[in-house]
Amino acid sequence: MLGHLRVVEVSSGIAASYCGRALADAGAQVTLIEPPDGHALRRWSSVVGGRPGLLFDFLVQGKRCIRQADPWDSPELAEADIVIEDATAATAAGTESGAAQRGQVVVSISPFGRNGPWRERPASEFTIQALCGSTGRRGFPGREPVYAGGELGEWAAGSYAAAAAVCFAQVQSPSGGRATRRPGVHVDVSVLEASSLVLQAYWSVDLQLRGSLPRTLRAPMIPSIEPSADGFVGFSTITAEQFQGFLCMVERPDLADDVSLLLPLNREQRRDELLAAIHQWTTQHTTAEIVELATALRIPVAPIGNGANLPTNDQFAQRGVYSPGPLGTTQPRIPYQITPYEEEEELSPPKIAAAHPGRALAEPRLPLEGLKVADFTAFWAGPSATHLLASLGAEVIKIESIQRPDGMRFTSAKPDDERFYEWGTVFHAINTNKRSVTLDLTEPEGVEIAGQLIAWADVVIENFSARVMEAFGLGPEEIRRRNPRAVLVRMPAFGLSGPWRNRTGFAMTVEQASGMAWRTGYEGGPPMDVGGICDPLGGMHAVIAALAALAERERSGRGALVEVPLVEVALVMTAEEVLAYSEDGTLITRTGNHGPGAAPQGCYPCRDDEWLAVSVLNDQQWAALRAVLGSPPWAQDPALDHAPGRHDHRDALDRRLGAWCEAQDANALEELLSAAGVPAARVVRPSDILTNPQLRQRGFFERLTHEVVGSFDVPSLPFRAGAAPHGWHATPAPTLGQHNAEVLGTMLGISEADQQKLRDKGIIGQRLARR
Repeated sequence: MLGHLRVVEVSSGIAASYCGRALADAGAQVTLIEPPDGHALRRWSSVVGGRPGLLFDFLVQGKRCIRQADPWDSPELAEADIVIEDATAATAAGTESGAAQRGQVVVSISPFGRNGPWRERPASEFTIQALCGSTGRRGFPGREPVYAGGELGEWAAGSYAAAAAVCFAQVQSPSGGRATRRPGVHVDVSVLEASSLVLQAYWSVDLQLRGSLPRTLRAPMIPSIEPSADGFVGFSTITAEQFQGFLCMVERPDLADDVSLLLPLNREQRRDELLAAIHQWTTQHTTAEIVELATALRIPVAPIGNGANLPTNDQFAQRGVYSPGPLGTTQPRIPYQITPYEEEEELSPPKIAAAHPGRALAEPRLPLEGLKVADFTAFWAGPSATHLLASLGAEVIKIESIQRPDGMRFTSAKPDDERFYEWGTVFHAINTNKRSVTLDLTEPEGVEIAGQLIAWADVVIENFSARVMEAFGLGPEEIRRRNPRAVLVRMPAFGLSGPWRNRTGFAMTVEQASGMAWRTGYEGGPPMDVGGICDPLGGMHAVIAALAALAERERSGRGALVEVPLVEVALVMTAEEVLAYSEDGTLITRTGNHGPGAAPQGCYPCRDDEWLAVSVLNDQQWAALRAVLGSPPWAQDPALDHAPGRHDHRDALDRRLGAWCEAQDANALEELLSAAGVPAARVVRPSDILTNPQLRQRGFFERLTHEVVGSFDVPSLPFRAGAAPHGWHATPAPTLGQHNAEVLGTMLGISEADQQKLRDKGIIGQRLARR
């Protein structure tokens, strides 16, 4: 699909390596330039004593590898369309500055970005998660906060980097095709910014709209992952109906009648009572029995996946997700399928005028201007895909209804407000730059107007369960009939086929099923939810796949069906669990705050109920930490001079560091250790990222004014690039049906009289329909 793109990768970490792998999966010609002693990941393993290089073997697939003493002197570098690198700023400076001159897309990935006060600060996955607010929201009350296992911030940065690279490489021409000449651009990706987007659900926005902190920290949702008679089972009751149905399932209809429990804060205050009632029922039933009953009741549920059971899961086995890789170990496939339409007579789409809302003509050209998107998505996964497209210039029309708007409108910061549905925290963050129209798709008039928008679009995208669009009369064949050039992107949780085809699945359900939750939690304790990362990462892969299909359309003239199951994206992120088990029976599991390649590593209590995250990645950092400690006799043990010895003594090291930290100020220790070259970070509340000096100076937050909620700061995209020097948010998230008149009247030519008839019938509107 992207075979016309030549990519050179000079990398050492997971983020840049996965960026290159994602582009190779989409068909790009990727060359990895390694140093003479080989890529750093050839020597890396997720478990102490595990076979090094398992993950590298997976990430290198589809690439051509060469070794060179000076990768920056390679002729391939100058000839590439895209360069991916994660070197230091000083090392890669010439490559970055030469992007415009050579007409290249240069993608730089670093912990904090190439500018700002922290650009040279030491960091690790562990300290990044502490800084972004992820660790601070996870764990049990009374215990230390715990990070999400599996290097997820790195995978997130790599996914965003790949999506951005494809967007900037696929510059649109005024007619909607690819431009003949691509301008050069430097895409500066920050792992902290990517982590801040995907590892916490926009609590910084929630704080501003609510006017107070959200629910209690370090308290898992009720229910989440609960014990069963033979293991664990995961739930994700996002809606009131799902939570009440869950309580009826566990034979507590009396609790289901208590409407106060619909508020998460009230559930937390009655945590012990509720968990006792839930566990009394769940522990009397096997996981399989619970999954079968919950599925019948339309309650999002999943068995907890791990490296041993994922390949034999009935959904994944029937869909052929896993197979032997080039070296014989079991691995997941590419997480999307693109099926181009067969050649047939094309229908001429209607001539519809459209202009992007709010884009100033004097601004530099954005790479996707001219791309038209009919957006049927809801919640987080699909809207995150169309958000990136809209932010990079695409014209995105969001289709909702006044009967059933986007469900994220109901995660309201002001539930008592008359227009509570305009206060949805996540909705505000991932729907900027879009236009909203309302259409009742259960009525023929609504379906017909939706059909006109489908005929107008280059991309049609939806993320319902597999049966919903067909029920509206807008299944794949009908969409193809209306617009054979459209790329139809479908993002069901579990795929369009298989026994789980019609199951409801949210991000937490996918985390539970895919192995992400299995790696997160206290050592010896139950698995824990990660917090939503599967949705935006699914969105980034939908962007990559959609643009790859559009590139193919430029050659064939035909559209395509693109299937992006969220769970299959997550299975790529947990590939090492299956690789390790397939290799030698190693079951990678939860290790609390201990992690691969770091010792000591942990969250240590400080003064004023604060916590400090410290992560020592190598012997030099251990020597620096020992010096800051004052070289006490216990730290001079020669066994601690090297990583294996520190791993063997990690519990004792945790006790020593905990005793050293407990009477000190976390902020002061963060600065002291960082200055010494040791990755350290105060464990912040999710909302505290609003005051982070690095994020502020980088322009990560952008001020928007919304007609209902007023002015507030919204996180933007996790990269800076020359295309948008003044920010990525041109307009705030739309109010419900805000652009009905503009789209239906100006674009589609529907008269005001006919629009009034549609309003009278409830087919369009700008206020939530009363039920």
